[in-house]
Amino acid sequence: MGAEYAYAAWAIPYIGAALVLALYRTSRKIRETIAVGALLASAIFSTLTFLAVVEGETPLHYSIKWVESLDVTLGVYVDGLSATMSLVVAWLSFLIGFYSIKYMEHDPDITRYWFFFDFFVGSMQLLVLADNLLLMFIGWEGTGLASYSLIGFWYKDEEEKWVGDPGRTALGIPMFFQPSHSGVRAIVFTRLGDVGLLAGIGLIYALTGTLLIPEVAEKMPHVFAPLGARGLLYLFLLIFSLGALAKSAQFPFHEWLVTAMTGPTSVSALIHAATMVKAGVFFMLRFAPMFYETFHKTGIGHEAVTQYFYTIALIGGFTAFFMATQALVSRELKLILAFSTASQLGYMFLAIGSAGLLKEFVLGFVASFSHLMGHALFKATLFLAAGAIIHAVESRFIDDMGGLLKYMKYTFMAMFLAVLSLSGVPPLLGFWSKDAVLEAAYESHYQILYLLGLITAGLTAFYSLRMVFRVFDWELSKHVKHLIHEGHLHEAHPIMLSPYFILAILTLGMGLLWPTVFPEYAEILTKGVPGIEKVEFHAPHINVELTFQSLGLVAFGYLIAYILYGRKLDYKLLELLNTKKWAKAIHDILYDRWYLNSVYYLVFVKGGLIFARTLHDTLNLFVDSLYHKVLPALFSSSSKFFSKTLEIAVDKGYNVAVPSIFTSTSSSLFKILEQKVIDSGFNVKLVESILESGRALRKTQIGRINYYLAFFFAFLVVLAIVVFWVI
Repeated sequence: MGAEYAYAAWAIPYIGAALVLALYRTSRKIRETIAVGALLASAIFSTLTFLAVVEGETPLHYSIKWVESLDVTLGVYVDGLSATMSLVVAWLSFLIGFYSIKYMEHDPDITRYWFFFDFFVGSMQLLVLADNLLLMFIGWEGTGLASYSLIGFWYKDEEEKWVGDPGRTALGIPMFFQPSHSGVRAIVFTRLGDVGLLAGIGLIYALTGTLLIPEVAEKMPHVFAPLGARGLLYLFLLIFSLGALAKSAQFPFHEWLVTAMTGPTSVSALIHAATMVKAGVFFMLRFAPMFYETFHKTGIGHEAVTQYFYTIALIGGFTAFFMATQALVSRELKLILAFSTASQLGYMFLAIGSAGLLKEFVLGFVASFSHLMGHALFKATLFLAAGAIIHAVESRFIDDMGGLLKYMKYTFMAMFLAVLSLSGVPPLLGFWSKDAVLEAAYESHYQILYLLGLITAGLTAFYSLRMVFRVFDWELSKHVKHLIHEGHLHEAHPIMLSPYFILAILTLGMGLLWPTVFPEYAEILTKGVPGIEKVEFHAPHINVELTFQSLGLVAFGYLIAYILYGRKLDYKLLELLNTKKWAKAIHDILYDRWYLNSVYYLVFVKGGLIFARTLHDTLNLFVDSLYHKVLPALFSSSSKFFSKTLEIAVDKGYNVAVPSIFTSTSSSLFKILEQKVIDSGFNVKLVESILESGRALRKTQIGRINYYLAFFFAFLVVLAIVVFWVI
């Protein structure tokens, strides 16, 4: 029965999306009820699916024939990983959808919003629960399509919906982005990686003859052996993972996630916490165990597989550090959280990459998913709270905030708990998951991986507390004072407040219970996952030395943030920026995202335009020269040649050849007709023939009557025979 629940978990959001679209003429309340009701139903069926996996002995696998020629099924495969992921996605999506009822209440395009919202959730659930690569890819692309539509939801591009400072440029490239532009950026960046994913799926099918995920796991040696023998295994693994790197905004594909903040804040929460960016991490958690197991069982490609996992870990660690540095100076509330999301996704890739370098792969596997789940809770809290703050303050810039603690106490409490979890402060859930990630990086014996994760922990603590101080414990800005004077500043509506407050309590409660529930949780998570052997789990291991190092950096980050912003001494920092060019240069590098966005536009956009225009101008010049100079000159010289040739031909032909032909022809005809036909034939042979015929005829006239009668009767007999034969 659990398989039927899994079908319902991904199908119901699609049905809800279709119904919202079909009933667009009905009342707003009916459409909202259908959309949110579909999300709730999906969450309930995801819970039932999860319970079925927990109680069952084997993974749930059920399929219906779909494309028989390719042996493709419309099926579900639910093991511990997909069941837990589906549960997280479904309930977070429901809470964010519930929040949207109030957040989007005045938007005129609510039908389009709910259609793509439910479509987004259905696609993510399909991706997670699919039993084959083709069906998974359809869900994968569905999330991309929905993200494009929702990021560019406010396509009219009003300035208040932009991300970035209007008018600001870096290396001559604008650093402000409209919703319609941001939607295109998202789909372009992610599609670049999806080309690699699609190529990998095609190669797997060609080498294994199947697209079913459990069968692919069994036949993975058929992929490793030929590619390993040709030295292409590392390249294949990296290309196959490009889709995951792009989807989860890892360097160098991270830029799309930054500008995705142009969508509604509820959409930002959905993308950053429950769907889209977590798809890439899920992909790695699904296939990395297969790679690891195949290598260890067959011994094929030791160097290639090790290099691959190190590359993934290094990309993750660098992304975590790189994106955290940009959050240090950002002025936009949602942008700070966007940088933070990409950074924390880097931690997840750091963990799964490090897992492949460990003797106990499962430790890094569990650490990666634990951070995914913890991040989903506290980042959804932060985004939903940020939406409430922006909704109340009517500005996305933290410079327009400050002093909100007195007016939004519950929002502050939820946001502060989420910040503590994000920073890895015990006993919240973020502490346990981040500690596990750092331990996995340390145990990989690659110091650079551990150092990147450790330094990022300190940076995270600094920018997180800086954000809290600037929003809640800062001097009232002129903008806030005006709102207070007008009586417009107040706590969020309960429909908006309750989802992120519940999530904040969950991140605290789960952190408190983590040492107790961890063994059972880890056993359920790894149950039936292809490539992971069953192991016995105990309470989460804590390396005291590593924990003190990470907490020491967190404390240091908090201390610096408190000195600068808690005690309001940041004016000294402003003086430094205004008086020291090197300080201003560092600030601008971080604020303008290391100029990487500008480099992309200069190289790929402007460079592409220059190349296209140069090619266009070169071709135009070639065609113009050919048409106006070469061809006329060619035709002119050719016409002179043909004219002269024709003149000679006519002169020689008309005056010489034609008379000669007619003369010789008439001479020949004269000889034939005059001499052979007339003289010889008519005058000699014809006359002689007539005379000879006369002589023969005279011989028949002998004057005897009996001969004449005999000839007469013979003629009558012949005539009778002829007449009889004809009749």
